Amino acid sequence: MNPFAHRSELPYELPAFEEIRDEHYLPAFYAGCQEQLDEVTAILESGAPSFENTIVALEKSGRMLYRVLTVFYNKSSAHTNETIDAVEEELAPKLSAHTDAINLNAELFERIKHIYESRDSLHLDAESVWLIERYYRDFVHGGANLGIHEREELKALNEKLSKLGTKFSQNVLNDTNDLAILVEDVTELDGLEAGQIDAAAAAAEARGHAGKWLITMVNYTGNPALASLTNRDLREKIMKASLSKGGRANDNDNRALLLEMVKLRAQRAQLLGFKNHAEYVLSEQTAGHPDRVHEMLRKIAPAAVANARSEGAAIQEIIDSENGNFDLASWDWALYTERVRLAKYNVDTSKFKPYFELERVLHDGVFWAATKLFGITFSLRTDLKAYHPEARVWEVKNEDGSALGLYIGDFYTRDSKRGGAWMSAFVEQSHLLGQLPVVFNNMNVPKPSEGTPTLLTFDETATLFHEFGHALHGLLSNVSYPRFSGTSVERDFVEFPSQVNEMWMLWPEVLANYAKHFETGESLPLEWVENLNRAETFNQGFETTSYLAAAILDLAWHSLSVDDVVDDVESFEAGAIAGYGLDYAPVHTRYRSTYFSHIFDGGYSAGYYGYIWSEVLDADTVDWFKANGGLTRANGQRFREALLSRGGSTNSMGMFRTFTGHDADIKPLLKRRGLI
Repeated sequence: MNPFAHRSELPYELPAFEEIRDEHYLPAFYAGCQEQLDEVTAILESGAPSFENTIVALEKSGRMLYRVLTVFYNKSSAHTNETIDAVEEELAPKLSAHTDAINLNAELFERIKHIYESRDSLHLDAESVWLIERYYRDFVHGGANLGIHEREELKALNEKLSKLGTKFSQNVLNDTNDLAILVEDVTELDGLEAGQIDAAAAAAEARGHAGKWLITMVNYTGNPALASLTNRDLREKIMKASLSKGGRANDNDNRALLLEMVKLRAQRAQLLGFKNHAEYVLSEQTAGHPDRVHEMLRKIAPAAVANARSEGAAIQEIIDSENGNFDLASWDWALYTERVRLAKYNVDTSKFKPYFELERVLHDGVFWAATKLFGITFSLRTDLKAYHPEARVWEVKNEDGSALGLYIGDFYTRDSKRGGAWMSAFVEQSHLLGQLPVVFNNMNVPKPSEGTPTLLTFDETATLFHEFGHALHGLLSNVSYPRFSGTSVERDFVEFPSQVNEMWMLWPEVLANYAKHFETGESLPLEWVENLNRAETFNQGFETTSYLAAAILDLAWHSLSVDDVVDDVESFEAGAIAGYGLDYAPVHTRYRSTYFSHIFDGGYSAGYYGYIWSEVLDADTVDWFKANGGLTRANGQRFREALLSRGGSTNSMGMFRTFTGHDADIKPLLKRRGLI
């Protein structure tokens, strides 16, 4: 009777969310683990190793476990509760142990190794050969070559790390909720628009504070409200609360926890033959080694912080001209940046909001651009239910009307949802399993009061285009094996397609189609866009410096060896950032360590650099589109066939070269960010 026990009979195998209860997860998890272990036993008893009875059989294994995990981890991220938190704490170490039971199975590895060594004589297609090579490399990277005692040590380390990662994430969510700022007097919210004030009132009422206003925290450093609030004391209060997430002496304190995680990761890396965790992780990324990453980042950092200081000086001039009598601080930057932007370029991005109504951005912008490029269409399926009433389901079809998959959009913030925005899949495309993709996007847009339209900020609109780029990567997948489906590529390559999709936000043809005033239907004034384009490099010193500081923190933590001792998180952070020349007080790192979920529970450990690494490819690709006619079906088809549809089924950088016709060039990125 457990809904995870069999493949869903709903269209596209959409999980039967209406049947799923919290009590279904653990039984299905344990049953799924046992089922996969039985499948591995059957592989070991299947006679002489072959591609079909070993590699393909592994690809087919663990289907029940996959079904429960994809639903569960979305639930724990998008709509958690105390029961789910408890299940996650129990599940995390068990899942780690289960994975190790397979990846560290010596007999199974010997079969894989035998097939790997004979792969050239098997007369297989290129994707199948690549699958063999990836399995071999995955097992070796996971410790398959270790001795018996070292394997047991590795299992213990992985189990500890899984527990700590789960606790880190839960602490961040709890502290983010606890640190929301309750405002007693509406006059303190001067500068916010009526819709923002209504959303703050609704958030307060939802927590039992009717007649008051609540400024909720976000996952990164800062808050969107800082760009508008005129009350400097309130701005300071919000920023300091933001910076303290997970770093206060309470039950949600992540400092000791992250220090333990860093130490354990260093121990694991040493056990596996690497100097540190960064070298271990990057050995399987397109970068290959931390030295290559530092080589790129050091080309960017000096110009970035110099630009940031220049931008800060311009802001200080505005403050002084208004007799502000204070030095620029981090809680002033967003507000005064908008004033400088207005004075210098006549651009006020807050005025864009009435033209960025969610439904129009989604249907007439995001979906419309995808149709123009790839010929795909979207139809709302009100008969199909998602995991939350606010999440909606669209059916996606190819140009010829054939089925492509399902897209789920869940755009509003809530206390039960972790911060940020992301994409994942409930069902991955695979010819082997006969499955089409079911992908979803999550965002954290403040929900307006009933009957009020959802007006997106400029950044939220960009985020929607970005996350939908990930969704396209999943939807347009056309591979044989689930190991390669959709976004199953290197971590420092996965952001590339999503960043490319951001270009369509301000593409004239796309913008003209969706950017209409929500009340009058008037188009976004053309001169605003022209001014915005002139200001393309404006504030990029701040943006780049803030991002680089976080990327450097990630690399610094994960470049520590087992012998390195860190006693104080704050001092280590300051030293790492200063050592790179990025210490400029008004520009805070995008994430402090205590709430840096990307690297401590999000799969980006020693990989946060991947955003700008991928942006090198993105900027180069944007130039290719501009030089070849832009938003055309022919260009979309080329991008789809050469890259988006291939997933991880071939060499990632080879796919890039196939599409652009050349190796990646850093100059377009430096130009975009105003660094040359």
